[in-house]
Amino acid sequence: MVAAVVALFFIWGGLTSLNDILIPKLKGLFQLSYAEAMLTQFAFFMAYFIVSLPAGRLVARVGYLKGIVIGLGVMALGCVMFVPAAASGVYATFLAALFVLAAGITVLQVAANPLIANLGRAATSHSRLTLAQAFNSLGTTLFPPIGAALILGNAQQANAASVVGHAYVGIAIALVLVAAFFWLRRRQLPATAEAATDLGGSFGLLRHPRLGGGVASIFLYVGAEVAIGSLLVNYLTQPDVMALSSEAAGKMLAFYWGGAMVGRFIGAGALRLLSPGKVLAGVAVGAAALALLSAASTGSFAGWALLAVGLMNAIMFPTIFSLGVEGLGERTPQGSGLLCMAIVGGALIPLAVGALADATSLATALVIPAACYLLIAAYGWSARSPARPAGADDAVSIFS
Repeated sequence: MVAAVVALFFIWGGLTSLNDILIPKLKGLFQLSYAEAMLTQFAFFMAYFIVSLPAGRLVARVGYLKGIVIGLGVMALGCVMFVPAAASGVYATFLAALFVLAAGITVLQVAANPLIANLGRAATSHSRLTLAQAFNSLGTTLFPPIGAALILGNAQQANAASVVGHAYVGIAIALVLVAAFFWLRRRQLPATAEAATDLGGSFGLLRHPRLGGGVASIFLYVGAEVAIGSLLVNYLTQPDVMALSSEAAGKMLAFYWGGAMVGRFIGAGALRLLSPGKVLAGVAVGAAALALLSAASTGSFAGWALLAVGLMNAIMFPTIFSLGVEGLGERTPQGSGLLCMAIVGGALIPLAVGALADATSLATALVIPAACYLLIAAYGWSARSPARPAGADDAVSIFS
């Protein structure tokens, strides 16, 4: 069962990374400005904010495995919606399809993240989730070149929009098959006990310091990671950095995302030996230092320093997530929903970074992700000891 759940991380990582392929495709098809093209990411990440809490309630009611099946089904529906979107020739229909796809991924994450953490000994939950996230990074590394060949490789065709629809229909078929696999195994795990709480009660969990700090840290982490990844190509093409062509700079992104993948495989072992909170604090300080060093320097050093942030990012999401749900017991699905909701940082923080870059420079804008990483380090240090059960320390500050 562990291997099957890990495969889900690979799938949703790959599908999320295809947004980077869709952006130039849709920009060309609809003659969009850069701001309009970035609505693809905004529509995608806003789904996390809107759907995560209801998804937590759903998973609490039906159980982890049925929740996974529902998530996969919604993802397949989102993929099928690309067919009428391509036929309509209306940009907003693509955004709607992306939102539904992301809604399914949100349900999947709310179910799969705590499930993989609970499939085994509690002491090694951080390691298991980090290993699963390594396969998520493997998906983000492998899907883009395949998507580029299928979607961008036919850019000159008159019916180019249909290429997108056909590609996503193939993905939908694969998702239905995976959903069928989990449906047949839906009784292998007992349903989770439904917590008697409404959405307001879910927000009440934020009084639990470990979860509250985790929600804030996920927001900061995803925002910083997406912001740096979004500006890397432009950053590396600057004459005072690496002076690369756009194509060459795009290829360098493999070091950023590939570094996260390698780091997660290494981190899965390290987290079995070291305190997860201390490891999180250490890599977050490292990421902040690299971002600031890059901003304060020029040439190849500035470029490689920023690319190396990917390695520092490696264990952050899974470690924050597992620390955040620690001690929640039967209310883990609601906590998972809150943590997934915080992924909306990927829609908001990059906008702030872009605004600062427009007003000053790309280098100066790196101050924002650096500040995000320092706050994450504070959370990691505060979470260096095992969590007490939810309710035992609600009055304590989330960063203390």
